[in-house]
Order: sequence, then structure tokens, then C-alpha cells
Amino acid sequence: MSKRNQHVTPHPEGWAVQGAGSQRATSVHSTQAEAINRAREIARNQETELLIHGRDGRIRERDSYGNDPYPPKG
Repeated sequence: MSKRNQHVTPHPEGWAVQGAGSQRATSVHSTQAEAINRAREIARNQETELLIHGRDGRIRERDSYGNDPYPPKG
């Protein structure tokens, strides 16, 4: 399985989890919260990013689960 950023997007049947560049949804959920939980699990396992879209399709939130070569300095 290739590593792809995971997107949570609106879907006619609720909310879809879809890998970047994929034509088909990985899974479809009735609520956005369920879709986010599944997408977060996949992103953590694959060490990729999670991008959450709003009803308008625009990205409203993102989380990174990858190994960031440039972590923020604290």
C-alpha cells in the first residue's frame, strides 16, 4: 500500500475518507466525526497527513502524522 495523504470530504452518502489521488473513497461514513476518526487512524499508520474539508470542499483543518524533517523549534 502506498503512502497517501488522507482527505475527509463531503460525499452524497455523508462523508468520505479518500487517499490523495484516488478516484474512489476508502470508506464512507454517516458523520464527519466518524470519517475523521478513520482517516486519522490511516494517516497515523502510514505516517502521512490528514486533511479535513468542510461542506464547501475547502480544507478547514490539517494534521500531520509523518516524520517532519523540520519540526518547529520550541
